[in-house]
Amino acid sequence: MKSHVKRRTDPERAQSRRNQVLQAAAVCFARSGFHGASMSEISKEAGMSAGHIYNYFDSKEAIIMAFVDLEAEHVTAQLRELGSKEDPLQSMIDEAPRHIDENLDPEYFQLPLEMFAEAARNPKIAAAMRATDLAAMAEFRPIIKRERERRGLSVDDALLDGRIDTMVSLFHGLPIRALHRPQLDRNSLVEGYRVAMKALLLT
Repeated sequence: MKSHVKRRTDPERAQSRRNQVLQAAAVCFARSGFHGASMSEISKEAGMSAGHIYNYFDSKEAIIMAFVDLEAEHVTAQLRELGSKEDPLQSMIDEAPRHIDENLDPEYFQLPLEMFAEAARNPKIAAAMRATDLAAMAEFRPIIKRERERRGLSVDDALLDGRIDTMVSLFHGLPIRALHRPQLDRNSLVEGYRVAMKALLLT
């Protein structure tokens, strides 16, 4: 009986340890960047030895890949929630302020920015991020197409791709704009986004 309990709880304990490492790594990556943060710094932040960390991640790159996977899970959950809404397109317009606030929050955007920077120089990370983007578009595009069809709007392939890429780019660019212009007016930005989202989604 005792060994059965151990087999059942060991995976939970391992997952807890993995999460502990990822939380520590997120702090270190935000503070020092992917390249600046060492495994020893991460192990100190996590409160465990570097050797112990290697039981769960065989390299710093593996930790980065885990963050890519977590981001993919987060995006997938958001898209599935969006697809269940009564009016997904209007919901995207109404919820623009919340997504803007997220993308203006350094605690939210520091890690994604590091991931984008790493993808620019690491082909393996770039390939993983492209794969997660393709998976996200496989969830997102049908929602937009379905809802535009319901409204009698064009669902031309090139038009859909252009509108979706523009919307994604708007949100991806927010953290960079916030870094360049920290004094930007949030309310005016929200109004601008609502105008842009209505034009992209409902025309």
